Amino acid sequence: MKKALPMLLSLSMVLTAAGCGGNAASDKTPAMSGDTGSAVGSNEPVTLRIAWWGGQARHDYTLKVIDLYQQKHPNVKIEAEYASFDDYWKKLAPQAAANGLPDIIQMDMSYISQFGGRGQLEDLRPYTTNGTLNVSDVSANTLKSGEYDGKLYQIPLGVNALGATVDPDMLAKAGASMPAKDWTWDDLEALGAKLKGNGKILMDYLRYDVFFPYYLRTQDQKMYAADGTSLGYTDDKLFIDYYKRYQKWYDAGYLLSLDKLAQKKSTPEDDEMVLGNAFGSFAWSNQYVAWSAAAKRNTELIPIPGPNGNKGLFLKPSMGFSITKNSKQKEEAAKFIDFFINDIDANNIIKGERGVPISSKVKDALKPTLSPSDAKVFDYVAWAEKNSSPMDPPNPVGSVEVEKLLKDLSEQILYKKISIEDAAAKFRKDANAILAKNKK
Repeated sequence: MKKALPMLLSLSMVLTAAGCGGNAASDKTPAMSGDTGSAVGSNEPVTLRIAWWGGQARHDYTLKVIDLYQQKHPNVKIEAEYASFDDYWKKLAPQAAANGLPDIIQMDMSYISQFGGRGQLEDLRPYTTNGTLNVSDVSANTLKSGEYDGKLYQIPLGVNALGATVDPDMLAKAGASMPAKDWTWDDLEALGAKLKGNGKILMDYLRYDVFFPYYLRTQDQKMYAADGTSLGYTDDKLFIDYYKRYQKWYDAGYLLSLDKLAQKKSTPEDDEMVLGNAFGSFAWSNQYVAWSAAAKRNTELIPIPGPNGNKGLFLKPSMGFSITKNSKQKEEAAKFIDFFINDIDANNIIKGERGVPISSKVKDALKPTLSPSDAKVFDYVAWAEKNSSPMDPPNPVGSVEVEKLLKDLSEQILYKKISIEDAAAKFRKDANAILAKNKK
């Protein structure tokens, strides 16, 4: 499971500097507004840089998709840049500051306001209007999820939902049975006790910036106010209740210790479930195939605990592709994204690893060819579509800083350096100060 967002002192500061220019070399000069690149309508040589995060399986198949694209477009050379989730954002920050981002970057909803709000991303709507990006088979709601501040800054690469990749055999050995779809936090805690008696843990951890907002949704609350200028929940009891339970699990040894967690690279290969030490990996449904393949044993994909899981659960773009403002080859970049989401041959390689395909035609074409693991993801997302609530708007500017604050305070709580009550008050005060900058 992914670790919390990297501790970048200053991703938002670096991006602010990038929005002001920087000392970029002449070949990194941003394209003028409306410039779609020099290779439009020609077969002249084109070089594209594409960056993404992921585990080894994702790297391998993405390189195959790139090879396929280059075979179909001999004039295009694609330079691949990839890393684990944490290292990916650390690499992008200095590139943004130097005005030298890759032409296409894989984008996460937590960062779309940071990059898009500071002028780092191209508005993709003109490319959907002129047909370069064919979105005729994509639902309006899915496409809208790539918007921020009225502009389309990313094309989702797949749709997913929160889920847990779990080891049913481990439960059986611990004398427990598989949870029902409507299981609760209390049920998960009871499993923790049984697993500990068998020398196992529940999971690495619950990512702070994902599962606390999920918990808030189950309580009819939101992490952020609609206008992005403050936190969305008003009662700190929600923070206190959530972290009292979390601290109880940590103290009981149901979760990985923080010192061991700090050594993780957020790849399938070093996840405790994959290594056979934990019951589950609690993350996003699109991760199931890679985590299951790395585990090399029987696994299942199940919902996140409730109560009120249907309120907390939502369909979300697993990730997207964005075209950067400094790209000189925006038209060719758009063509590659179109290929990635619409080409059947390409998607027979991808197999929904980045989430259930957003194109209905691609999804229908893939169904007969799916492996058992792929089919589980498709079936789970179909179930989640009927048992979830609408997604929250994209996180506001400053959310990366807020998430870092939440991570820091979460760790201070677990290390007993701050009381949960004091952490709740500090989180509200400091988070609201960060978000208040969005007031106009």
